[in-house]
Amino acid sequence: MKDLFTTGEAAEICRVSQQTIIRCFDSGRLEGFRVPGSRFRRIPRQSLIKFMKDNSIPPDNLESGKKRVLIVDDDAEIVELMADVLGRDGRFEIKTASSGYEAGMSTQQFRPDLILLDYMLPDVNGNVVCQTVKSNPEFENTKIIIVSGVVKQDEIDQLLKSGAEGFIKKPFTITELTDKVGAALKIR
Repeated sequence: MKDLFTTGEAAEICRVSQQTIIRCFDSGRLEGFRVPGSRFRRIPRQSLIKFMKDNSIPPDNLESGKKRVLIVDDDAEIVELMADVLGRDGRFEIKTASSGYEAGMSTQQFRPDLILLDYMLPDVNGNVVCQTVKSNPEFENTKIIIVSGVVKQDEIDQLLKSGAEGFIKKPFTITELTDKVGAALKIR
């Protein structure tokens, strides 16, 4: 279990920007210390826990150490496959949704680190979900990978411009899925 965090790690755990953590640190709202001889800040675990409690930030990300992945697809078999593969991996906490509406509700409540998003949902286009999530400052650190079997290259380029981190073409291999998720979340 980690006892000391950088401002970047604290930002990821609290699901805010690194600048927010730095401002809170510099104003004294988040206790820590500067590394002697440098400008780097370090935040002890207890200070981070206190800060999270004081600001009503759920400690989920700090406690489990698992990355939260929201799988959004209206194809139950695809959802089951992805949830099974990522669940067995052990590094992920999984939640699923089958529509854009459910994805919005789950994003607010679950606060995923990554969304695996089907491009063609029954109620909305994946592009709209991607833009909606990325336009909300609360979710600026949430990664999105679009999953689809029917998207043209110009549409893929547009999705990447809308804020998606990557694209997985159906059908995909288990290795491709875990590699893309790991790369987007910077975990190996």
